[in-house]
Amino acid sequence: MPKKKKVKKVKKGKKIKKLKNSKIKSLTKTPEKKSFALGQEEKPEIKKVKKQPTEKRVYNLKDFVVYPKHGVGKITAIEKATIGEIDIQFYKILVEKEKLTLTVPINQQSKLRPIASINQINKCVSILKTKPKIKRTMWSRRAQEYDQKINSGKIYELAEVVKDLNKNTDIIADQSYSERQLFEKAYERLKSEFEAVLKINSEDAQKKLDKALGRTKISEEVQ
Repeated sequence: MPKKKKVKKVKKGKKIKKLKNSKIKSLTKTPEKKSFALGQEEKPEIKKVKKQPTEKRVYNLKDFVVYPKHGVGKITAIEKATIGEIDIQFYKILVEKEKLTLTVPINQQSKLRPIASINQINKCVSILKTKPKIKRTMWSRRAQEYDQKINSGKIYELAEVVKDLNKNTDIIADQSYSERQLFEKAYERLKSEFEAVLKINSEDAQKKLDKALGRTKISEEVQ
C-alpha cells in the first residue's frame, strides 16, 4: 500500500511541470505576434517615402560654409535633380583657395558646418597665444594626428595645429618639409575662415594671425 501512494505523488508532480511549461511557452509567443503586427504597420509608410529626407539646417545662397576636407567655401547655387523617382536638392559650393566646386546633397549636409562666430574667432586667437605642446612621440604618428585635426573641420583643433607647428621663423632649415606643409595647410584654412567671419582681406587676416603667433617680428625683419 505505501508504495502505491508514492507513485501517485510523482505523477501529480509531472502534471504540474507540464502545466508550467505550457504557460511559459504561451507567454513567450505573444510578443512575437505583436512585433510582427507592428512590422506590418510600418511597411506601407516606408514605401510611401519618395522625397529626399532633409536636415534642420538650411543654408542660403552666398552663405559661407566649411567642408572639413577642403575648408571654407561659398554657396554659389542651390539646384534640383531627379534620380529615379526621388527629387534631390544639392548645394554648389566654391572653395576659392583650392579652385574647386563641390556638389553636396542637402540630405548629406552633416558634413558641412556654418563658419565660426566672432566669439569662436576670439577663442582661436587666445589658443594661438598659448605655448605649443611638444610631444615626444614619433613624427609619423604626430603627423597623422595633425592631419586628422586639420580635416576634422573643427576650428579649435585647426588653431591647435597652427600653434603647435609654429616655429616663429621663416627659415626652411628649422622645419622639415612635412612639418612646413602641415603648418601651411592649417594656417591657410584658419586664415580663410578669419577672412570670411571678420569680413577682412587676406593681408589683414594674416596680420591678425601673425600677431597672435608672435610672428610680427619676423615679418618686420624681412622687410
